[in-house]
Amino acid sequence: MSSHNSLSTRTWLEDHPRIHHAFIPVGACWLNLQEGWWRIFRKAALAGRSFANPDDIEHATALATSQLNSRANPWIWGRPAPPTRRLRRRYVYTV
Repeated sequence: MSSHNSLSTRTWLEDHPRIHHAFIPVGACWLNLQEGWWRIFRKAALAGRSFANPDDIEHATALATSQLNSRANPWIWGRPAPPTRRLRRRYVYTV
């Protein structure tokens, strides 16, 4: 987008050296972990609701954020290891 390369954006990024602008390839939205969080947040806080004023939006945001944080799990990349199989019988041979 042109807003990503505007003078004001580049100036702001120079003033905040800890933030690095990185483009994500088209079709690879799964690389942006924020997208997954935003989908869950929209369903929890905004779906099916109409708001009368900004205070209602702020209240819904605070409530949904606290509910999501109460059941948050750390992100683990990849699949967990399969459980080890316990043997039902153990045979012992004597010689």
